[in-house]
Amino acid sequence: MSSKTLAYILKRIGLAIVTVWVVITVTFFVMHAVPGGPFMGEKAISAAAQAALEAKYGLDKPLMEQYFTYLKDVVTRFDFGPSLKQRGRMVIDVIADGMRTSAKLGVIAAALAAVVGIPLGALAALRRNKFIDKVIMVITTAFVSMPSFIMGSLLLVLFAIKLAILPANGASSQGLILPIVTLALYPMAYITRLTRSSMLDVLGQDYIRTAKAKGVSGVKIIFGHALKNSLIPVITYFGPMLAYIVTGSLVVEQIFAVPGIGRAFVSSITNRDYPMVMGTTIVLAVLIVIMNLISDILYKVVDPRINLE
Repeated sequence: MSSKTLAYILKRIGLAIVTVWVVITVTFFVMHAVPGGPFMGEKAISAAAQAALEAKYGLDKPLMEQYFTYLKDVVTRFDFGPSLKQRGRMVIDVIADGMRTSAKLGVIAAALAAVVGIPLGALAALRRNKFIDKVIMVITTAFVSMPSFIMGSLLLVLFAIKLAILPANGASSQGLILPIVTLALYPMAYITRLTRSSMLDVLGQDYIRTAKAKGVSGVKIIFGHALKNSLIPVITYFGPMLAYIVTGSLVVEQIFAVPGIGRAFVSSITNRDYPMVMGTTIVLAVLIVIMNLISDILYKVVDPRINLE
């Protein structure tokens, strides 16, 4: 590894750390600036009881003292404190339980998007301006333009209510099919369009024309040269895509009643569970930052010709 590459990686890691710190800081102060408090919804709670609860969770201390204590716990122990509404449970445990389902949804949806999107994009590029290319472009444009909550609602009505072939509740393994498809449609469409445009660019390069002139078989040109080089943008997009699928599953999990991190996050907002809101926001932000960091580093790994600045 060259010194230039190492310097770039260290620089990106430093920027990632600063980004995470900014997210923690902004999330903390925004949540504490929200009017009201986490115990306002308690029934018939007296001022003395509320003061006791605030003292128990350290909410009676000066704001800056709370901030530095919270920052120290998060950085040194990855501890977000106890949940204010799910009594007896730590925030990190609730997040870990939800992430088991959300991560499974995200990984399967991302894999499905890549497996379907790459061949469709290559097919569209090889049949440019033909009927199949136009059909693929129309369908992918529709999927890219349609929000996930609308797509999820349509799939729910069609397959769970009208046809009654799939369950509407995502608590079972079979019930995860519709959420996975919903999450996969947008990235699948985007990968299709990305692969098509990249492959069209590669097919117009001089080395492809040279290979054709030398009599190299069409199959070898397509799979050995064109498709391989056209996948560089897809590979670098895949990491952030996985993170965005997981973070973007919040609404989809609500639609299909999936017991993932999305339901816990939405529930924590409605219940004013501040530690849960902050912990979930920070974990999802860290996931996005890490995936983007990996994606940036992969630019150099996948294509050594790229100059890192």
